[in-house]
Amino acid sequence: MKKTSLFILLAILFHFYAGKAQNRKQAMAVTISRQIDTLLTLEIGGIKQVLQIKTDDSNKPVLLFLSGGPGSSMIPTANNFTGLLKDKFTLVQWDQRDAGKTLALNPSPTQPSVAQMETDTYQVIRFLTKELNQKKVYLLGSSWGNVLGFYMVEKHPDLLHAYFAVNPVVSQLASEQELLAILRTHFEGHPLASKELLSVSIPFEKDEDLFYIRKWLFYKEGKKYAASEEFKKGFLTWSETWSPVWNEVMTIDLPKTLKKVKCPIYFFVGKNDIQTSALITQNYFQDLKAPRKGLVFFENSGHQIHKDEPEKLQKAIIQTVETTR
Repeated sequence: MKKTSLFILLAILFHFYAGKAQNRKQAMAVTISRQIDTLLTLEIGGIKQVLQIKTDDSNKPVLLFLSGGPGSSMIPTANNFTGLLKDKFTLVQWDQRDAGKTLALNPSPTQPSVAQMETDTYQVIRFLTKELNQKKVYLLGSSWGNVLGFYMVEKHPDLLHAYFAVNPVVSQLASEQELLAILRTHFEGHPLASKELLSVSIPFEKDEDLFYIRKWLFYKEGKKYAASEEFKKGFLTWSETWSPVWNEVMTIDLPKTLKKVKCPIYFFVGKNDIQTSALITQNYFQDLKAPRKGLVFFENSGHQIHKDEPEKLQKAIIQTVETTR
């Protein structure tokens, strides 16, 4: 065979196999880029725990929500505050131990603790990065969820694109003291409220201490059911599991223990929030050192921004991500 003919043959073979390789790569891309809408049950921290994953393209960055409470679930109402986010993220909701669908599967065999649930959070995030083939996630903590979120910020910032702190627990002892003073002043002419609020000790000595603060806080916000016996019974039942955890939360003082973080962090604060003091959060934000940080106030929100101003919250998250890439 002439040398010229040999070169032509080799060229044809090269293009043939190169084409097959390109087709294989495209096929792999189609396989990896997948739509997901599922509830997963996986073993986390020695028990079955439930994740909800929703996306039209699993290559989109993961946004994991850490719900408040403790003991609450965001899954039932997630569609109300994720309509805009679903186009930008792979959305993940997680029912923590002794909450929602996870509790329905199996109660925690041991008394939940902050340390135990921090470990659960790390394991959930490691599962997501491995399962969805991503190195990092976006993480959002709401209220109590920030206890777990700030643990990740402090100990594992390498796993986070950024952290969104929504009405965060920053210095809860000081926040509860501030709240109690506000409520005592507000209900000064109300005999029952005054009596119950004057009986409260901080740090809390009994379950009724936290109950009276939440009862009259909710009542002040127009939730009249908080004065019912049914609410009291439900709250004290919650306390059987969660009072020890909340007493741990009362020892958290981030202005003293976490003055610098190594990942971008953004604070979303309800201007009318007195449950986790907006002023305490603002002061912490000003002093905190971070590679990038931001603070957004929600003028028409209290402690539940995702319920009070869901559209503005979503737009703020999207804008933050798009302007910091």
